[in-house]
Parts: sequence; C-alpha cells; structure tokens
Amino acid sequence: MMTPGVLPAQALRDLIATGAIAANPPVLEAQLQPASLDLRLGSVAYRVRASFLTGKGRTVEDRLAEFTMHKVDLAGGAVLEKNCVYVIPLAERLALPPGLTAVANAKSSTGRLDLLTRTITDGGIEFDRIPEGYQGPLYAEVCPRSFSVLVRPGQRLNQIRFRHGHAVLSDADLTALHAAEPLVSGDAVISEGLGFSVDLRPASGDLVGYRAKPHAGVIDLDRIGHYPVPEFWEALHTSDGRIILDPGAFYILVSREAVTIPPDYAAEMAPYLAMVGEFRVHYAGFFDPGFGYAAAGGAGSRGVLEVRCHEAPFVLEHGQVVGRLVYERMSARPETLYGAGIASNYQGQGLKLAKQFKV
Repeated sequence: MMTPGVLPAQALRDLIATGAIAANPPVLEAQLQPASLDLRLGSVAYRVRASFLTGKGRTVEDRLAEFTMHKVDLAGGAVLEKNCVYVIPLAERLALPPGLTAVANAKSSTGRLDLLTRTITDGGIEFDRIPEGYQGPLYAEVCPRSFSVLVRPGQRLNQIRFRHGHAVLSDADLTALHAAEPLVSGDAVISEGLGFSVDLRPASGDLVGYRAKPHAGVIDLDRIGHYPVPEFWEALHTSDGRIILDPGAFYILVSREAVTIPPDYAAEMAPYLAMVGEFRVHYAGFFDPGFGYAAAGGAGSRGVLEVRCHEAPFVLEHGQVVGRLVYERMSARPETLYGAGIASNYQGQGLKLAKQFKV
C-alpha cells in the first residue's frame, strides 16, 4: 500500500517505468523535481479565439476544431503574442492508476513573466486538476499577459505534482509542525494554511518591487540573465509602507516572511480570501521540499508575489496578509531537496525577477 501524500521524485521514476507517465520524446532526468515533474511543450501551438474548459465527454481536439484560428509551428521558435490565447499539446501523457490524482501549476519563472499557463485535459471540468484514473494527453493553455515570448519545443512552462489519498495538513497539524520546526519567521498566522503578508518596508533602501512596462519587447525564454531590467520593468519605491495598485497592471513583490518547507512536506500557494482586495496573487504555486530549509542552503526564503490588480485601484499596505501556503505531507522523503545540488534558481531568494533578466 502506498503511503498517503505527495509523491517524491523516486516514485515518479516508478510511474515512468510502469507507463503511468509516458512521453514522446522520453522523459528526461532534468524534468524531475523533488516533488513534481516538469512538462514540455510540443512542436505546435493552436491560436484560439478564447480560453476554454473541455467539458465532460469531450476531447481537447474536439474543442480545438471549434476555436482554432490558426496553427503555429514551434519547431524553429515562434513568438506567442501578448494577450493572445494558445493551446499547446505537451510531450507527456498520463495513465493514472487507481488512488492517484494530479495537480499542475506554472513554474516559478513562468509566473514571474506574467505568462498565464494552465493545464487542460480531455473531459476536464477544471484547469490544472487531473482526476483519478485519467488516461490521455495533456495540453498547456498559454496566454502571455505582460510580454510576448519566444518559445520552442521542449521548453518547460508548467509542472505536475502527483498525490495519493489525502495529504493536506489540518490547522492543528500545521500548528504542531511549526512548534517543532518553525515554518515562518515571526508569528505564524494559521487559518486553512499558513498566511503570509507583503513586505513594503524593506530592511534597507526603499525598493519594494517592480511593475511590468506595457510596451516592452519580446522575451526569448532560453536567454538566461540576458535582458536589462529597465527595458521591461519599472522599479517601485516607497517610504511610507504602501503602494497603490493600478487596474490591469502586473507587479512583482515579495513576502514579509521567510518561509521554510521541511524535507517531509510540500506546499502550494493559494489565495487568502477574495474579500481582502481586488487583486490576484501568485500564478506559480508549488513549493518543493527543502525550499528555504537551512540544510539545503535556504535558511528561510521569501515568497515572491506575482500580483495583478483587477477592476479598481487598490491600496496595498505593509504587512497585509495576501495569501496562504497549504502544506501537504510527502508520501516519502525526496532523494534530493530543493536547492541541494539541483541548480534551483530561487533558493534563499528575496525580491527577485525571472531568471531571464540581468541581476
């Protein structure tokens, strides 16, 4: 019997060996993260009229026949235009065994580029949620919101996490874990997860974040440390602990708290409450075992907040709770932790833009 919890990398290898996870071309070792698997873009993108959910009894191919405007060959690299919606078949497909479900999410760099990426499946009635027993292909719906991007086959914009049974910690369990091994600097706000707030009073200086410029150029996702920050981002400074969010604008901010994910746990970032303000925080929600963990080189890492304001201008103030981390048990400790020798980009992070920008 499999222990309930999120599956670690060594269990994902078993799923690949048994064909529960299949891919063409075959899965690469570099795709395996401590508690998730990176998914790869295929060789074609379909520009569609609108985002859609497949619906029970229907396939994504059926819906593409309804909504496709034109087909884009990605083989030599192609630009996905800002504010356009694309559906891209992924290299991976699933044949989930009984008792196993999966959830997908954008990777960290994807979210920090405001690159809305969601996974859809045949018969799907939710984004990013794959039910027990699903057998079929996977697709990425991609909508660049702030910047047009150049993509190629094999690039990894989203990731998938597998879960056996119920794994989420109750508030009582989370409180006990925090008492045994502190999960956050400062006082823990525990209510359906671990609350976190925004830092608008930095320890030094007055730089608190960045706002995406509305008319920037194309970003080639393969160019790491390449793009000058001022060409794409406006630096945000404040000395009074607050900023006003503009409707439709996209911001990179940082949490006030440094968080830790112990080796036997994983976490997912979720909205706090819809009632707290007209904005959305964080597109990329997976936190791997070892994130911010001292033995893996973290010693507490801040959560980067990807914030988009909606209909009305909104005053965001220092210390305002804007999201929560939902902790889950691992079914087994991963062989390798986040940051421990696997070239993790954001271990020990503070306020940090996506890896494509010059430090």
